[in-house]
Amino acid sequence: MRVASCRCGALRAECAGEPVRVSACHCRACQKRTGSAFSAQARFPAASVRLEGESRTFVRTADSGRRLTYRFCPGCGSTVAYVIDEWPDVVAVPLGLFDDADFATPAHSVYEGRKRPWVSILGTDIERHD
Repeated sequence: MRVASCRCGALRAECAGEPVRVSACHCRACQKRTGSAFSAQARFPAASVRLEGESRTFVRTADSGRRLTYRFCPGCGSTVAYVIDEWPDVVAVPLGLFDDADFATPAHSVYEGRKRPWVSILGTDIERHD
């Protein structure tokens, strides 16, 4: 069991098993959500993720036309989980929220065309997408 929690600790995601995908995203929406140059997340089967604590939702439509539903802590504002409507059986959890920082390494890097010029996602086996 892996546990991810928001900054104040009031909202947690308990994730059983291994992620089905770990990725870095360079889209502008992820940059704005994280306040950083990119986001990194682990995706788990929805049945393997349990949220504990109060959360609020924010829904947006991506450039691709896909709808995303974010679950965030009403106290500190941290996004703890999100679902892309096109893949309802998979829940994404931001990597920075896990206490175990060594369990997952991104195997995918997406929206690289929007990547900040000084960012380099290292690894020869990373699948890259614009």
